[in-house]
Amino acid sequence: FPSKACIYGNVMNIDTTGASQATAKQDKLNITGVPASHKMAENDSGRMCKYKTRILEVGRAKQMDPAVIAAIISRESRAGAALHDGWGDHGNGFGLMQVDKRYHTPVGAWDSEEHISQGTQILIDMITSIQKKFPGWTLDQQMKGGISAYNAGVGNVRTYNKMDVGTTGGDYANDVVARAQWYKSNGY
Repeated sequence: FPSKACIYGNVMNIDTTGASQATAKQDKLNITGVPASHKMAENDSGRMCKYKTRILEVGRAKQMDPAVIAAIISRESRAGAALHDGWGDHGNGFGLMQVDKRYHTPVGAWDSEEHISQGTQILIDMITSIQKKFPGWTLDQQMKGGISAYNAGVGNVRTYNKMDVGTTGGDYANDVVARAQWYKSNGY
């Protein structure tokens, strides 16, 4: 994997508290935190295999860590398992990365490379916005902030330590980072 792919930060260096109890309940887990996030990523890994080539291609093209893309796919759609005809979030979210039709015009099939590319570009745009909003943060902190903004918008990210307040489950960035660390350690 080319080193310039870390231009947005290194997910392995990001601190994380992992999944909240509300998020861990999806898989009926009696654990929370990083172990719960890792278990949920592992639970999605069989389905994720179908998309691995597309994820790696988009990661290379967009210079985004494929593990982060896989983690967002795991969190947003459980690698497709949570979707109905490609849609989730009460018909507002489209595809593996749950591109919100209220803010974007979804492109491609729900599980296509084109869709993954669009979702990844939205993530990159969020990270870039966080870089501008918090120029004093490290690249790793800005990446985590961008992940939070992918869920709840740039305006929701006010401080580093409380960036997940207002995100789905109150743990979005922390859960995605922990899942990304699992995927990074497991071939992405």
